Amino acid sequence: MPIDPSLKWLLGVTLVIYLVVMYVIGVIAQRKIEDAEDFIVAGRRLPLSLAWMTLLATWFGAGTMLTAADEVRSQGLQAAALDPFGAGACLLFSALFVAGPMWRARLLTVPDFFRRKFGPTAEVISSLIMVPSYFGWIAAQFTALAGVLELFFGIPMWAGLLIVAVVGTGYTLMGGMWSVTLTDAVQITLVLGGLVVLAVVILLELGSGDALTGLQRVAVETDPDKLVLVPTSDAVQLLGWLGVFVTGALGNVPGQDLMQRVFSANSERTARRACVIAGIAYLTFGAIPLLLALAGNLLFPEDMESAILPALAHAFLNPWVAVIFVVALLSAILSTIDSAILSPASVLSQNLFSRFGKADMLKRNRLAVLLVALCSLLLAYFGESAYELLEAAYLLTLVGLFVPLMIGLYSRPVSGRAANASMLTGTGIWAGHFATGWEDFLEGIPPIGGWQLPLSLMATAGALLAYFVCEPPWRIAWSRAE
Repeated sequence: MPIDPSLKWLLGVTLVIYLVVMYVIGVIAQRKIEDAEDFIVAGRRLPLSLAWMTLLATWFGAGTMLTAADEVRSQGLQAAALDPFGAGACLLFSALFVAGPMWRARLLTVPDFFRRKFGPTAEVISSLIMVPSYFGWIAAQFTALAGVLELFFGIPMWAGLLIVAVVGTGYTLMGGMWSVTLTDAVQITLVLGGLVVLAVVILLELGSGDALTGLQRVAVETDPDKLVLVPTSDAVQLLGWLGVFVTGALGNVPGQDLMQRVFSANSERTARRACVIAGIAYLTFGAIPLLLALAGNLLFPEDMESAILPALAHAFLNPWVAVIFVVALLSAILSTIDSAILSPASVLSQNLFSRFGKADMLKRNRLAVLLVALCSLLLAYFGESAYELLEAAYLLTLVGLFVPLMIGLYSRPVSGRAANASMLTGTGIWAGHFATGWEDFLEGIPPIGGWQLPLSLMATAGALLAYFVCEPPWRIAWSRAE
């Protein structure tokens, strides 16, 4: 469903102007870069206004705007367990338990924490777990944005993926965290404004001019099963839902993208407050695509191949407003792409490449950005669904890194042996299931497979068990987070 030829030029010109503005911001940001600390954590100078906006923009991308909305359209609100509900809860959890002590540590990357607490071997293992975990997430953004270009311009998927990768990587290369933060502030403003406008228009359409009536129609006419948020009536479904929610709520706590913004804040108070504000905003605005997805079922009861939000914009918005919304949609995904590329690139340059010498760290950071973008692009060409790629990205950091991170924050480890065992066990369980194609824990082994235990919960439990086998809890020197 390409956009009407008479409007294609308008959207094209608008996109060119938008991209020029983003690259101008990138050039301005490049002037702030003097060393690796400026490139990775913006010189630790982000005020609250920029800190919470870049946190929100980092995750408010394809997962929220496209994949979660489409999942809710087909499966109901239960499908929102990962995003936005899990992701929003992650920000609030981090504000309470993680942001403060991690900011006080004055780090550049999460593996720096593992090196400081558990030793150089833990640094390498955590880096090797973290970096690949981002490839699926970035590939999901590439795939989603290329799909939008195909929908509105008829650009083939393979070409769209390449265009998206080049554009998203370009201004990230120039100014690092400063480029990402400044462009995020512009992009998230467009995103939230575009979402609110689309929601109002769709509710007015449903309510024949009355938005409140439109909202009531969604509540009354939607299949009641699709309005169930938590499937409490079925134990197996509830356990599966919890597994997905925990993946979203805890999986990205050790993520470099989240902690990089914590490290970049100008104070501990700013870091905590930014997580709170971003978490509340994420849950609030993240509910709008879900509402639109349910409204879309009433307006388009037939099955559709295209994503529901772009389809609604194309069908019901004034052409000029539709153009603005499409730009906002592209902004949402691009703001996630640049952040997601920079995060593993920072780990590559700081914790892996630096082992071969520390000369010209800025150049190594930019080389790492290119390498991460290339690997993610190759993964996107494999064609897995965006939702599967997104969920896999969260899952790997949860099962591999969450347990030693939280224990390390609130204890004084004797050695790194327990942390190493925990990371290898959690990741090994995940890798074994990935290789066999098992989605549930020991799916192919009766009778355990019949219980349909979520892999996310069981692999994390395995990581916790491995830690305590090597270092029993009564021997750990528990303490307030340093």
